[in-house]
Amino acid sequence: MSASPKSNLFNTRSQDSLDDAEKGMCESTVDLAAPPPFVYIGQRRDLHIDTQLSPASPVHEGITPFSSVPELSLSWPAGRRATNANTLEATEKKPAPPKPTISRWILFDLWFNTYRKFFTVITLLNLTGIVMTALGRFPYAENHLGALVLGNLLCAILMRNELWMRFLYMVAIYGLRGWAPLRVKLAATSVLQHVGGIHSGCALSGASWLVYKIVDIIRYRAVQHRAVIASGIITNFFIIISVLSAFPWVRNTHHNVFEKHHRFIGWLGLAFTWIFVVMGNAYDIKLGVWRADAHTMLSAQEFWFAFFMTVFVLIPWVTLREVPVVVEIPSAKVAVLRFERGMQQGLLGRISRTSIMEYHAFGIISEGRKSTHHYMICGVQGDFTKNLVANPPKTVWTRELKFAGVGHASAMFKRGIRVCTGTGIGAALSTCIQSPNWFLIWIGSDQEKTFGPTITGLIRKHIEPERMILWDSKKRGGRPNTVELLQDTWTRFGAEVIFITSNATGNDEMMRGCRALGMHAFGTLWDF
Repeated sequence: MSASPKSNLFNTRSQDSLDDAEKGMCESTVDLAAPPPFVYIGQRRDLHIDTQLSPASPVHEGITPFSSVPELSLSWPAGRRATNANTLEATEKKPAPPKPTISRWILFDLWFNTYRKFFTVITLLNLTGIVMTALGRFPYAENHLGALVLGNLLCAILMRNELWMRFLYMVAIYGLRGWAPLRVKLAATSVLQHVGGIHSGCALSGASWLVYKIVDIIRYRAVQHRAVIASGIITNFFIIISVLSAFPWVRNTHHNVFEKHHRFIGWLGLAFTWIFVVMGNAYDIKLGVWRADAHTMLSAQEFWFAFFMTVFVLIPWVTLREVPVVVEIPSAKVAVLRFERGMQQGLLGRISRTSIMEYHAFGIISEGRKSTHHYMICGVQGDFTKNLVANPPKTVWTRELKFAGVGHASAMFKRGIRVCTGTGIGAALSTCIQSPNWFLIWIGSDQEKTFGPTITGLIRKHIEPERMILWDSKKRGGRPNTVELLQDTWTRFGAEVIFITSNATGNDEMMRGCRALGMHAFGTLWDF
């Protein structure tokens, strides 16, 4: 897709939601006059002026890999033509254009994403099943209410299990990247990114079926044992509390409350689910006696659902370890944590100072599986990250089994752009380090000083200057027009997809702009 003269869109206006590592960015887009373009040629990367190249696009004049490296133009694949600089305006301290109008369809499509589609379909199907059961038109549910409860809860647990999700990513990457058309890869990536909708939908549906089951038991309490009724009520209580604690308002504004109730009350709910399942299957309501029949228990669907729920809950915690960590504090805004062993790209890890509580997820930066170390960038925002700077630990608790972020799916695509702001570099950098087919755009404030020599050294070592744009908003006097920058890079680099890691304002701006211009993009996802 060729660059458009009308693509000067979507400047960032709000600073309220920027993280601390991005402070100092201002609203205006500043495009300076371009010097003669420089390119690196060959392995020696000697500088020379190539007068045969078209002038660098103004949106790429801000390439400042490091303070010691001159401004660079981009080197592109054979057959790719540079954008004509005359089609893009470049004026110093140009006022921001009026905010463009995004079609209502695009806004709705971005809002009603795959996450909400999964959630809507799953909850409606289960609601329909409950209504049909109440009307006596769903014989399976009447005989296997427990299986519907536990089947939904098992599915919810699977969609948040590190091992299961790594398996799904592996199937998608190795199964699709060699032959599948781009549309199929994009659809698979969207599904993998939004499985949280399945998690939420199944958890809410499982809790709803559980309420229906206990109401049904109470209706026929004359033939049911009181112990079964009591275990059912207690199970209901714990499961409902666990589900309610995960609602967005609780999770986003009271993280510790969410973590305590969702985890510990959820574990109690799982324990009482076992009690409820075993007692419910052991009591014969027809004869009014308890049975100790192992064959009957093992042949019950409810038993196996509960068994696999327990296995998948335990798997991540079995890999829990207290590991040594080296904390580098390049500035008051950032802590860089170094761990042993290398990692694949696109993974995230959870760390905590204690073995059970207050786990926080961060992107992992690594040179590859054979590397001796991997890193996490922790932007100083909340109490946990502030304490990393004030009182650096020598060890932290982490699960050795890491979980895959949507960036892990980048291995499916032939060529792409990884754009991030501030501390988002922690989730983005591995992809561009480990693959020569990914272009890095990093927008931040005084990156080299803020993030220190370790991170800038990794970038110097592994990413060619013609494969990155590092926009220093402090030096440049403001943020770039991100959508225009993405469009120009998309055309020049021949990208198939864009992965975005940014704050809410930047994410919305780029997602809307990319959608309006027909560029395939996946943004930061906050579970709703």
